[in-house]
Amino acid sequence: MSVTTKTSALLALAALAAACARSPEERLTAEWHLIDTYCLDCHNRDDEVGGLSLDGLTPEHVAEHPELWEKVVAKLRGRLMPPPGGTSPHADGRSDTFVAAVEAVLDSAAAARGPYPGRVALHRLNRVEYATAIEEMLGVNVDVERLLPPDVTSDGFDNVAQVLRVSPTYLDQYIAAARAISIEAVGDPFSDTVRTAYRNNLRNRTVHVDGLPLGTRGGMLVEHYFPADGEYVFNLDVSSEPGAELRAYPQGWLEYRHEVILTIDGQRVFKGELGGEEDLRAVDQLQIAAVEAIQERFKNIRLPVKAGYRKIGATFIARSYAESDFELESFAPGELLPDVPQLLGMTVLGPYEPAGIGEPTRTRERIFVCYPRNESEELPCAERILGRLARLAFRRPVTEDDLVTILRFYRAGWENGGFEAGIQRGVFAILASTNFLYRTEPDGPPEGLAAGEAYSITDLELASRLAFFLWGRGPDDELLTLAEANRLSDPEVYAEQLRRMLADPRAKALVTNFAFQWLTVRNLDIASPDERLYPNFDEDLRHAFEREMELFLESILLEEGRSVVELLTASHTFVNERLALHYGIPGVVGDRFRRVELRDPNRWGLLGKGSVLMTTSYPDRTSPVLRGAWIMEHLLGSPPAPPPPGVETNLAQTDLVPRSVRERLEQHRSLSSCNNCHGIIDPPGQALENFNAIGEWRTHERDTGVAIDPSGELAGGIPIASPAELREALAARPEQFVQTLAKNLMTYALGRTVEYYDMPAIREIVREAAKDDYSFASLVMGVANSAAFRMRVPDADEANLVAGTRE
Repeated sequence: MSVTTKTSALLALAALAAACARSPEERLTAEWHLIDTYCLDCHNRDDEVGGLSLDGLTPEHVAEHPELWEKVVAKLRGRLMPPPGGTSPHADGRSDTFVAAVEAVLDSAAAARGPYPGRVALHRLNRVEYATAIEEMLGVNVDVERLLPPDVTSDGFDNVAQVLRVSPTYLDQYIAAARAISIEAVGDPFSDTVRTAYRNNLRNRTVHVDGLPLGTRGGMLVEHYFPADGEYVFNLDVSSEPGAELRAYPQGWLEYRHEVILTIDGQRVFKGELGGEEDLRAVDQLQIAAVEAIQERFKNIRLPVKAGYRKIGATFIARSYAESDFELESFAPGELLPDVPQLLGMTVLGPYEPAGIGEPTRTRERIFVCYPRNESEELPCAERILGRLARLAFRRPVTEDDLVTILRFYRAGWENGGFEAGIQRGVFAILASTNFLYRTEPDGPPEGLAAGEAYSITDLELASRLAFFLWGRGPDDELLTLAEANRLSDPEVYAEQLRRMLADPRAKALVTNFAFQWLTVRNLDIASPDERLYPNFDEDLRHAFEREMELFLESILLEEGRSVVELLTASHTFVNERLALHYGIPGVVGDRFRRVELRDPNRWGLLGKGSVLMTTSYPDRTSPVLRGAWIMEHLLGSPPAPPPPGVETNLAQTDLVPRSVRERLEQHRSLSSCNNCHGIIDPPGQALENFNAIGEWRTHERDTGVAIDPSGELAGGIPIASPAELREALAARPEQFVQTLAKNLMTYALGRTVEYYDMPAIREIVREAAKDDYSFASLVMGVANSAAFRMRVPDADEANLVAGTRE
């Protein structure tokens, strides 16, 4: 956190402490005049703008109607009210004082009522949680996009229980997935021959690929599952350019000799050559026949491979740059014609003549913790194997009834194929069970509970909630063992586990699951910049944007002691050569990402990241509206209202006389009804206009040639004229940004929508985090210790059951 931001936070805390000398009600009464001055012109009995009238209300109304006043607080905090154009209470801080007074009353009333944690609906695993659970339990990498239906998102997250429903069609897919995964995990010594194709999606295929041997260029690296020991056939797709056969002309790459190698688990198993004087002469004389002969060198490569997951690499041994390895620009704008051959993909076929499974694979090592020496040992060993897996899958101790059902499947498999077939069927039964697919709460409410009264969840449910929150998967053995012994709810043990889990590499899920969804970085996969307008964009750059954001978020969120406000202000980032060239950063060579200090303050923090700038643009142009709305919703927690039905929102250039984006926005705001929202949304988005739709810096618009004018005024009268000035304005109100993060973190942790009754707890979490310089760990611990996370209220059926018991 910068000195300025720290000072602002400390001054805010000091002012709050001074104000707290009076009771919340007294403070609110002293500030109530703001309603009369700024709100009653619209929110009166006659106009009732937005269906709200504040006529005749007194401070006592706030505590009695928290749902309404939490909405008022959100509007004022986000500077959404009053609308731009008139006098505003934001410039001199009067609105902040009023908001603090309202929040104090709401928090005091909530404390008097006692905790109301709400309730989470029956919670199915989403696709990411399903995949990580399978990998943790069995060591199988699951292609969930192929096996399972897509998840519905709500509130920006795909783990909200209310929308994770299951239809009969979904159940069929989950059963089919359980069957396929169980067969892959146990192994199939008599597997049929299968063809698997891999495509190389990276466009720039002349640089070294991480994971391939040093001294190589281009190529691809994949992890492939070999179901049994045997022989497999590899076919390499070598071509002169994407979408074309190996061509005779142009012949630049044929002039030199190129070496292609195939590796399995880092060991070279094949080498082939192409190009050079002989190939150049053959192609010149025989044309297509010679081309086909060259391609055949890289087909039907038959090799023995052991069962299990293996990393397959195919690449070129790099030649000296003195021999002119470079890319030539073709006649077609935006296309690149390399002077080197390309590896576009490969296929794997097999096994041929399968010979069983000779060596333990990583999946079999996790499953077969014992192996019977004779038939009498088979059932006890099966009970041990399947009982252990069921405990991990169900995230609780396995009951006798659980084991009876699983062993019924084991016996059916054993009768058809022996011990291993029985284990495979038992694993299938575990994965197809609703005990695995749903994060169920094992116990109901305690007896004697009053209707609507909150109660603490069990240690087992707490372990499950905590693991899915921090790791995106079920609890490990240590956490589960503590929960089974009812020790997890002990405050010291719970705090120790929180620290352990945050330090564990699996906590990276807070970056790739939580933060990527909060910041909409997952939308990178569907962003599609127009290749004619943005010829510098390619798949390499898309992957670089994603990797940069991943490393940047890790450096702030998971490094001990860092303030989350640095997400806005940090002057460092992570780049490889491709991304450094895109950002104009000199001196970076190679495909490896490394940390760099940014000299240009416009690139600091989230606002300068290509991933954010591209996902908040259209394919053919930037959009100050999209970018401004993203800032309002994801950084300030004040999502603007959607446009009214029938309102024209297309700002694409259509007139014969070109007009700049700024002029089009100003025309759009000429109507007061539009300006009420766009007067707040557009200025922060306009401040980012120097970044084009793929995050390149520019000084003029492409289609109009007009010089970019990023100047504007934020709500509250704060002038801005660059990304750097926008960043400083946002960082000057750190508590607003941190509260937005905390609210999203609460949504993700609970798997439900955050309601008005959660806001007092969120504000308390932010106040406590301020004492620790707004560290991410303090926010996580605040959420994990909240009543909403550790308690629940019974649903109607449970309440009726409890009431009937009391009678």
